[in-house]
Amino acid sequence: MTTVSALLRAPLRASRATPFARMLAVAAFGGAVGAWAPAAHAQAQAQAQGQAQGQAQGQAQAQAQAQSSVDARSPVGLWRNIDDETKKPKALVRITERDGVYYGRIEKILTEKTDGVCELCTDERKDQPMQGMQIIDGMRASSDEPGLYEGGRILDPNNGKVYRSRMRVIDGGEHLEVRGFIGAPLFGRTQTWVRER
Repeated sequence: MTTVSALLRAPLRASRATPFARMLAVAAFGGAVGAWAPAAHAQAQAQAQGQAQGQAQGQAQAQAQAQSSVDARSPVGLWRNIDDETKKPKALVRITERDGVYYGRIEKILTEKTDGVCELCTDERKDQPMQGMQIIDGMRASSDEPGLYEGGRILDPNNGKVYRSRMRVIDGGEHLEVRGFIGAPLFGRTQTWVRER
């Protein structure tokens, strides 16, 4: 390929040639520079596009990391309810958020009693199917501790009792400590639920 420096020397050599030769040299020089300029412009555009794409990817990764950090402290999602006495899974509970308040509903019974009803409930849930029943309500995020949710209530469908409750997301969002208590949190029971993926 003819280099630009060689083409720059061409008009100087052409000054010692015939008029016709000089015309050919100047035309060749102009054509080569005309072909070189768009190529340089295209290369600059490609570099600019590559830089823009790299910046966009970096921003997307930063946003994803920030969102992942927030999600790791959120109880929203599906959880495997583990009985604190038998250590066996009892149900899948779906936790949702609405206007800053968190609710939990039994999505699927994992024991043989899939058609069980809450015989001992004393409110509108009495004799209603446990599957699909809301058992957590009123939870709000703590203003003091990220990952802690408190001020709510939880129903134990096995005995029909409603307890004050708090939840804490732990282990990077993989587990949820759910504590039910009467009076102070010190007096109660804690279950550790496992996030379903």
